Amino acid sequence: MNPMVSPPIDLATEKRHLGELAPMVIKVALAIGVLGIAGTAWLAYGAHDGGERFYRSYLVAFVYFLSLSLGALFFVVLQHLTHSGWSVVLRRMAEAVAANLPVLAVLALPVLFGLHHLYHWSDPEVVAGDHLLQGKAGYLNVRFFLIRMAIYFAVWAGLSRYYFRTSLRQDETGDPGLTLKMERLSGPAIVLYAVTQTFASFDLLMSLDAHWFSTIYGVYFFAGSILGFFAMLPIIFYLLQRSGRLTHSVTTEHFHDMGKLAFAFTVFWAYIAFSQFMLIWYSNMPEETGWYLRRQQGQWAWVSLTLLFGHFVLPFLALISRYPKRRRGMIVVPTMWILLMHWLDIYWLVMPEASEGRVPFSLLDLTCFLALGGVFVAAAAHRMRRRALVCEKDPRVAESLRFENA
Repeated sequence: MNPMVSPPIDLATEKRHLGELAPMVIKVALAIGVLGIAGTAWLAYGAHDGGERFYRSYLVAFVYFLSLSLGALFFVVLQHLTHSGWSVVLRRMAEAVAANLPVLAVLALPVLFGLHHLYHWSDPEVVAGDHLLQGKAGYLNVRFFLIRMAIYFAVWAGLSRYYFRTSLRQDETGDPGLTLKMERLSGPAIVLYAVTQTFASFDLLMSLDAHWFSTIYGVYFFAGSILGFFAMLPIIFYLLQRSGRLTHSVTTEHFHDMGKLAFAFTVFWAYIAFSQFMLIWYSNMPEETGWYLRRQQGQWAWVSLTLLFGHFVLPFLALISRYPKRRRGMIVVPTMWILLMHWLDIYWLVMPEASEGRVPFSLLDLTCFLALGGVFVAAAAHRMRRRALVCEKDPRVAESLRFENA
């Protein structure tokens, strides 16, 4: 054997199940979630704004965790679409995160109950006095909004459950034909994903200001979603390896590629963000520039600058070198920072519509985040408590275990 070639890794020697770690993770996550729910209920009950502040904080947290699961779903479908081999040992955790989409469909209920607090187009009296909203009423009305939400989550839940369950069935049977089935579906799936995520971003976020529109908004949300997931993925595997799991099958080469993907989508997010801003600034049309004007006045100007440097410049500089991407303890620092900036980005999309000139940070932002985050982590851990953390019998698993960067 060539001494420069690493010996093959035997999955049978790996600790590849959560085992006794699962109950602990579930209990801690649920405890955090319950504390978040209790804190949210207490703060919302004492509020004097009729619940509007709660619904906006909840929308930020909900869209944040939704974006992570949608990013995971895109990763899973893309790997099958491209017949990718390097990512097989990473794909199960992406499948588990994507499989939270049915849970998120239930967690969407408070957003639906708070439509009148969040979206001015849902108020008939407001629409009656606004000619522009009247012109958009065929699309922006409560009934059609609910129908669209049902369609989005049906597509997402169906795709995520199909890929997760089919992958698990392959672990049981070893049937390589299941890979072919998943690959055949990946083409239509990526189209369905693109359409539903684009329109969901219009409905959940862009319609907060129904007078404003951007044809690139869906791509902006897509870029942030994928970047958020690629930032979360190395953190997941770092924590698993710290607990003694997947210590050999997920190698430095895989961390290097996860870091490259996080770096690439940092640049892509910045490119889309700049493109949207530049086109609107250049056209200088009042019905378009008002959206950005709200985000450049008062305290929001500082948030915009924080996103410029914190969401792009700092991660760009931190990940441009191969050195931190190949050191597991180092890569989690910029990726955790990216996750924080991703939350701030969604906050920046939502909150200025209700608070011009002032950044209304509140404990409700934290408690809603903890509530949904606890449920999000607990659901994923519960799903994986007795399942392998890698796709053990995927026909390309040997290729993934031998993967090396050029």
